[in-house]
Amino acid sequence: MLRRAMLLPLLLLPFLMLPILPARAEAPWPGDRPIVLLGGFPNGSGVDIYARKLAEPLSQALGQTVVVDNRSGAGGNIASEAVARAKPDGYLFLLGTAGTHAINAALYRHLPFDPMRDVTHVALLGDVPNVLLVNPEKRPHYGSCANLLAAARARQGALNYASTGNGASTHLAAAQFAAAAGIELTHVPYRGQPGAMQALLAGDVDLFFNQVGPSIGPVQQGQVKALGVTVPKPIAALPGVPTIAEACRLPGFESSTWYGLFGPPGLPAAIQARMNAAVAKILAAPDFQAWLVNSQGITPPADTSVEAFRRVHEADLRRWAEIVKRSGASLD
Repeated sequence: MLRRAMLLPLLLLPFLMLPILPARAEAPWPGDRPIVLLGGFPNGSGVDIYARKLAEPLSQALGQTVVVDNRSGAGGNIASEAVARAKPDGYLFLLGTAGTHAINAALYRHLPFDPMRDVTHVALLGDVPNVLLVNPEKRPHYGSCANLLAAARARQGALNYASTGNGASTHLAAAQFAAAAGIELTHVPYRGQPGAMQALLAGDVDLFFNQVGPSIGPVQQGQVKALGVTVPKPIAALPGVPTIAEACRLPGFESSTWYGLFGPPGLPAAIQARMNAAVAKILAAPDFQAWLVNSQGITPPADTSVEAFRRVHEADLRRWAEIVKRSGASLD
């Protein structure tokens, strides 16, 4: 026994002399995988336009490819649920809106995700107004808001409006408008902005509250006429277009939303902070701000911090719940 005890250290000596290898470290994010910005609306929508504009400078800032993918449907709920259930590894983010993460909470009785708990707030991307559009060729007698309202009041429920989908901001802006003006309008939802705009151009609908960005081209080309914007002051992107409050004599009328970047719940704080810093730097660049203001009608956020975004989101959940209640809009 004594001899065995003396031999044991000698037998173990070769193993003790082996080099101590460090634990394998995980590759730093973003590694060698592309990052996906998911949108809940079709190609050509305001969300899609913003995501594609953001992707290039974000790719440069992170040193990794950033691609845009759209999964449209259910007022953005399909994409929102996908990110809510995604692995929080920093490779899938959502370009969400006040529609997907505030309005829908009041409109839908049962959401497949919690709009506050099932996200990681990354960065607020800007305030987004809508604009009231009519077709001057197909509906020349609706060339002013006064004429449009007179026609709607004379035939309650006869006029219809397009939206980019049930629960979208374009839906609720029209519902707010109808409630404020004391008129009844018939809702015709489409699957995204392109379909809704085509319906207006074809004369299938009477009016459309669209986001400003995708509306600028058709307005400049004379295909549609902008009667008013849904914010308190006129915007640089649509010079000469008054506010709805002024043009339609609806004091205090306002219906703007926001875009924001979300990650899945549980996103590591280091990834959240790095993505927030990259986005904040992009939004602060003069050329990007000029694109937002002059080409999209979007007001850049004054505060790009995660905390500011969370505060705006929490406040909007309460605000839109009250607006939806007053407007009477609802979805199953």
